[in-house]
Amino acid sequence: MKAGGLLRIFCVLGFIFLYAPILSLIIFSFNESKLVTVWGGFSTKWYGELFRDPQILGSAWISFQVAFVTATLAVILGTLAAYVLVRFGRFRGRALLTGMSTAPLVMPEVITGLSLLLLFVSMEQLIGWPAGRGKTTIIIAHVTFCMAYVAVVVQSRLAGLDRDLEEAAMDLGARPVRVFFDITIPVIAPALVAGWLLAFTLSLDDLVVASFVTGPGASTLPMVIFSKVRLGVSPDINALATIIIVVVAIAVGLATWYMRRSARNG
Repeated sequence: MKAGGLLRIFCVLGFIFLYAPILSLIIFSFNESKLVTVWGGFSTKWYGELFRDPQILGSAWISFQVAFVTATLAVILGTLAAYVLVRFGRFRGRALLTGMSTAPLVMPEVITGLSLLLLFVSMEQLIGWPAGRGKTTIIIAHVTFCMAYVAVVVQSRLAGLDRDLEEAAMDLGARPVRVFFDITIPVIAPALVAGWLLAFTLSLDDLVVASFVTGPGASTLPMVIFSKVRLGVSPDINALATIIIVVVAIAVGLATWYMRRSARNG
């Protein structure tokens, strides 16, 4: 057999290994039986059970709120950090800023969560804020590591940006702030969208850091799912996972369509 045929076989086997569990999860979310490994007929009752579970719905709402705010703040802060690193050349503190913006990429989540927990406890004792731990502390913790991913994505796009457009706009009398919002931001918009989606996904998916910095009144969706599956996987968890997969697939498809259209127009 030729090398090309072997490569195709290995690619197919690899995709089957990755996506077969996801496909089986989607199929068994429509299972009539309460046993997740025994097919008892087609049914959508577990979706109804899911939407009648206040714990799941409450944690999902908290997770989406946290992820949306985290992604927005991470894009703002990450874009500013990337712009400074790319456009400001050498300056005092550049090495420190570079290290601080990339350290969360390689820092173990356990260390990040523990250090942020100690920080929040110390701040509460010293200045009284944050009072307890909840959505605010989760957002701060998630922004801390999500902005690092956004900075890397935006920095690579800014490094390859043709500065002639910005210089031409300034030659015509535009101020730097006007050039940034009218020229730079539209050109790097695909990177901003990609960074926002990446930060949203990382925040929505996080379990370790959120477990350290949250309190009893703000359990995120991964925390609730983890607590449930420790007692055994139930069909309503399959239904929840199916909904998340569909939403993520739609979001990725829309983002891909937008970036391809921007590339054609550009």
